[in-house]
Amino acid sequence: MAFFSFSRNALILTLFLITSLMVVSGSNYFQDFEITWGGGRGKIVNNGELLTLSLDNYSGSGFQSKKEYLFGQIDMQLKLVPGNSAGTVTAYYLSSEGSNHDEIDFEFLGNLSGEPYTVHTNVYTQGKGEREQQFHLWFDPTNDFHTYSVLWSPQTIVFSVDNTPLREFKNLENKGVPFPKSQPMKLYSSIWNADQWATRGGLIKTDWAQAPFIASYRNFRANACFFSTTRGPISCTSARPNNNPWFSQKLDPTSEQKLKWVQTNYMIYNYCTDTKRFPQGFPTECNV
Repeated sequence: MAFFSFSRNALILTLFLITSLMVVSGSNYFQDFEITWGGGRGKIVNNGELLTLSLDNYSGSGFQSKKEYLFGQIDMQLKLVPGNSAGTVTAYYLSSEGSNHDEIDFEFLGNLSGEPYTVHTNVYTQGKGEREQQFHLWFDPTNDFHTYSVLWSPQTIVFSVDNTPLREFKNLENKGVPFPKSQPMKLYSSIWNADQWATRGGLIKTDWAQAPFIASYRNFRANACFFSTTRGPISCTSARPNNNPWFSQKLDPTSEQKLKWVQTNYMIYNYCTDTKRFPQGFPTECNV
């Protein structure tokens, strides 16, 4: 991706929340995350450089970030469950709290051995989602680690894999489309059994003889505003957006071509073409 500067006035935000500071986090999982559930099935190992989540027929597991973020670039390297992972879901997402929460989702739907993983994406604003797009990956995500990124700026949300954009959700508030911009979010990940729907609509069930199912994480990086309850309110623009190119993110022509290539060849579901779900007409953003 390349970055182009918008006018400074277009970047001025007056989001008076909690204290905002710029942080670039490295890859120490003890420092950045906490295991939140799973009864020991989530582990931080290798001196904090690697985190693993596992699922068996008793429980899955999950973790969350210790910090909250409002705008930024979030990168995480994942190696997904190998072999027959049918019925399992590994989720990696940003979310605020409450019934009117905002959320930016990656979900990886397991498969039978040799079949492609399905990458499920969604965007929630004020508690409303239903903006699903799904893709198959053009590589085996279980052989090695790959970088899954969320770029979240005041102008756009971009989902990427290894610097190749899968999806862009632009800020179209001027067209009446809500956009996540005022609720700080934590980063979450979890693995659980969803064989009632995850693989071929629930036709393929989880084979517990393959358990435990393990997903691995490394090289987390956040170039973002984060929040602390220990200081008074301050605008996120104190982070000097001109020095942080994700604030004015825009896809360059090469990235636009990559996005088109992915959506032409690997998109398997788009809510903006699902006439059965929207018989009265597609959501506004689908027609812009």
